[in-house]
Amino acid sequence: MINRKFFFDYVRAQLFKTLTQSQVDGMEAILAEWDRQHPARDPRWLSYMLATTHHETDKTMQPIEEYGKGKGRTYGKPDPLTGQTYYGRGFVQLTWKNNYQRMGQRLNINLVGHPELALDLKIATEILFTGMMDGMFTGVGLGNFFRANKEDWINARQIINGLDKAELIAGYGKYYLVAVGS
Repeated sequence: MINRKFFFDYVRAQLFKTLTQSQVDGMEAILAEWDRQHPARDPRWLSYMLATTHHETDKTMQPIEEYGKGKGRTYGKPDPLTGQTYYGRGFVQLTWKNNYQRMGQRLNINLVGHPELALDLKIATEILFTGMMDGMFTGVGLGNFFRANKEDWINARQIINGLDKAELIAGYGKYYLVAVGS
């Protein structure tokens, strides 16, 4: 179990300076899911998920809508069949109708009909864990980059978005690793 006092004191000092209750609540949801289902797994996995959330939510640590809501991008236009727009939402900015469909099927939630559900804290947490652990976003998951004989903080960004901001997120991940008490 992760020492919450140490965790929050450390991330406040190293990554945030101050923490809002909303930020604490978002991180607590992720930590609680880890403690509930994954405590024996590699703590680098949790650290990288927190780092990704830190970046993808603009440090809010809450599920958010993509800035601009996909304006100028194909996925930012309403789908002709559903009328929904499948721009980024959640902790990891889930995009594209087919990704909403696959994730919804996996979690047994109608994300195609209700993409706004990706903004629910519990659902966003499930999407984060399922997508990053199982490689559902890009075909590669945390196990591709963090295992007994491998540690690749930079290329782990490929789980979500190529190498966009890879060094920055790797840096966040290393702070989170100290915070989770590896």
